[in-house]
Amino acid sequence: MSAGILLVTPYGIGAELLRAATTMLGGCPLRARALAIGPLDDRDRMIAAAESLAADLDDGEGLLVLTDLFGSTPCNIANALGAKHRVRVLSGVNLPMLVRVFNYASLPLDELAAKALSGAQDGVVLCPRINPEEGTAP
Repeated sequence: MSAGILLVTPYGIGAELLRAATTMLGGCPLRARALAIGPLDDRDRMIAAAESLAADLDDGEGLLVLTDLFGSTPCNIANALGAKHRVRVLSGVNLPMLVRVFNYASLPLDELAAKALSGAQDGVVLCPRINPEEGTAP
């Protein structure tokens, strides 16, 4: 058994991140779903949808919830899951975070959350500028 993953994001960002990560890795190593939150969606209805997904994804090992911006509506909906489920919520979801999670899918929830955080932080890199005439960094 392993933790489930739920992405709670605006629009289809979470679904696209899931698609990109599973395409890169050739599959999804754990139970994962995405919930899209639109600007006109009813908050209570979205919390109910998140709770339903959480119940489906959590087999007793807990749920890692990845969301966009701290304090945003999707993040607040994600945090509401803590009332009924064992969850760890991380904001600032990005592709390196999700790939790291999938590469360490067998870890317990708290360790998986730590790997997600390190993946997000390590995956943000200032790329060197390339001199287009020489094909090298200045």
